[in-house]
Amino acid sequence: MRRARLPLLLSTVLAMAACASEERSGASAAPLGFELAMAGLADGAQADDAAEGDESASGQVIALAPEALAARLAEGAVRLIDVRTDEEVAQGTIPGAEHIPLERFDPGALDLSDGRAVVLYCRSGRRSQIAGEKLAAALGQPIEHLEGGILAWEAAGQPITKR
Repeated sequence: MRRARLPLLLSTVLAMAACASEERSGASAAPLGFELAMAGLADGAQADDAAEGDESASGQVIALAPEALAARLAEGAVRLIDVRTDEEVAQGTIPGAEHIPLERFDPGALDLSDGRAVVLYCRSGRRSQIAGEKLAAALGQPIEHLEGGILAWEAAGQPITKR
């Protein structure tokens, strides 16, 4: 059986189990852990679809390795945006980064008229992924973010400036 069909089979089995437990208890709740199981399976199915060449499964946020970002920054065609908190930024930033905390990140308010590609980063990559999804949805095109965040940047021996 193809792995992509596994989520459908499992969701059917879990739904049937939910119906059976509902009949016994009178409650209308899915089996314990149903949401977590389905979330994990959905991610796996997307990975399988992408591996099989399904372009619709590809994400709108593209991960960029620290070395690739360093090369792009050296070319000067990147607008680097740090979406970390003020406290985190006070501990150091990637040189040339602009600071817009995630809680104030508004894709509609960004002036993108200079033609530079936007690259987002945070501490570990989670918040820049969120900001990237918002910006990609607003622009209708993929956006890049620093894979692993500033932690990966530092681990790769790239420079940090203190503010």
